[in-house]
Parts: sequence; C-alpha cells; structure tokens
Amino acid sequence: MLTGVHVVILGGDARQLEVINKLNELDATLDIVGFDQLDRYYTGVTKIDVEDIQYDSVDAIVLPAGGTYDDGTIQTVFSNKSVRMTEEWLRQTPKHCTIYTGITTPYLKECAKACEREIVQLFERDDVAIYNSIPTVEGTLMIVIQNMDITIHQSKVVILGLGRTGYTMSRVFAALGANVCVGASRSESLARINEMGMVPFHIKELEDYVTDVDVCINTIPARILTGRILSKMPLHTLIVDIASHPGGTDFRYAEKRGIKAMHVLGIPAMVAPKTAGRIIGNVLSELLLEKYIEEDDIIES
Repeated sequence: MLTGVHVVILGGDARQLEVINKLNELDATLDIVGFDQLDRYYTGVTKIDVEDIQYDSVDAIVLPAGGTYDDGTIQTVFSNKSVRMTEEWLRQTPKHCTIYTGITTPYLKECAKACEREIVQLFERDDVAIYNSIPTVEGTLMIVIQNMDITIHQSKVVILGLGRTGYTMSRVFAALGANVCVGASRSESLARINEMGMVPFHIKELEDYVTDVDVCINTIPARILTGRILSKMPLHTLIVDIASHPGGTDFRYAEKRGIKAMHVLGIPAMVAPKTAGRIIGNVLSELLLEKYIEEDDIIES
C-alpha cells in the first residue's frame, strides 16, 4: 500500500484518470492539479491549483505522457487554467521527490537537473513500450483502413524500424495478409525479420523497396523518408508516421508530390485511453511500491 505517500498528478488526458484510480486504490495521498472541469468525484482525492500544493511533503510528481511543453506548461485537457512546472516550486519539494513522465523534454531535463530531482521516463521502459505497442498498432491499423481504398490483404506494406512497436506492427499486418517488408539497420533485427517470414532490408536500401509500396509506416524518430525517397514512391502511397516529434518524413515534399502523409502522435490515448492509462497506472504503482517498501525496510533494519 502507498498509505502516507504524497503524490501530485499534474494535468494530462483521459489516461490520467486510470492512474488516479490505481493510486487511489493503493491509498496514496493524492492531489490532482488541472482537473477542475472533470465531472467526477474521487473519495480521498483533492482537486487543487498548482499554487496550493504543499510542496515540502510531495514524494512524487506525475506528469502527462508528453511531459512539459518548451515553456514548462503542462497539458490540461480537463482545465482551462494554465499549469506550469517551475524551478522555483520544484526546489521546495524534498530531495527524494521523483518526477514520473512518459517522455522528457529539454525544459524538463534542465528543470530537474537544476533542482537535483530524479526523472523516471516510463515510455523508455521495455514493459511500458511493449504494452503500449498494442493500442498503437490497433490505432495505426484503424487509420490505414480509413485512408485506403484497397484491402490490407495482399497490399505491400513497408514498416521502418523493428523496435518494440515495429515488431508488433509487423506481426499484425503480416497476419492480415499484407506483403510486409521491414527496414532496419542492425544485423540481429534483419535476422529476426527474416525468421518471422517477412522481407528484411537495410535502411540504406529503402529507395529500392518503395517503388510499388501501398502503405509505409515509420517508427524511427529520424529523417528517413527524405525527398529523394518520396520521389520514388507511387502517388497512391499512404504514409503513417508515428515517430516522436518531428517525425521522420519530409511532410512538405510529400504534400507537394500529392502523397498523403500523416504524422500521428499519442495513438494509445486516441483509441484506447482506458487501456493506455491502466498500463501507465500499473507500472507507476509498481515503481512507487518498490521505492517506498525498500525505504521502509531500510528504516526498520
């Protein structure tokens, strides 16, 4: 149980509601900021404004999946009030206060470094990324179906990257009967693609595999789909880029050529916020339980 552990949840989208439920079940002392328009009541959970946080007792700060914006403000779907993380108030928290976020940003890194506070990036964990790949792939599949006039079955699908999401993506599209080619750069990834019964190719050879592609899905957060590559693609190609900002596609050139290229972020929150929130809540609760159970054991010994 997290009895006595003071957790502040700052903003976020519908995923955070599942995080609130999970931590509340574990009896954490919960303050939620940026939820004043949420039409839901939680017993034992306090809705407050950022200036009302009792900073000196905060054990953990939970940020939205995207962390902070460049100026330190935080996404608040359930409020019109501005919520901002600053060095000024972060310094007032105890030294052991830990920041939990999906991903970090330059502002967040600098803020935490200046205040000597630990950041835990949940989306960097293999378990979270693998679980999240499921709603991500389902959402990508939905987008592809909605934007194509042919079936996935027998279509040529090029998937870029065999990371935790790319792996799941490849299996699902192959299971639906697509002719899947997967681009990667590591020899072990190319071997795995071959073992899975798909066509492997090195990223350097990409232009040789896009001349007849129907769907191209990019998971690599680097400029992969350059103008040179896009010039080789058929005009009917659908590009779905799910790599983190700014993506891996030259979107300007794609538009100029008439190729439909979509940069889609936060797919789990769009298609399955409850499932995505439970993934975050379960892992976060495990981390908090490990942290405070270990500390209690040290104190007792």
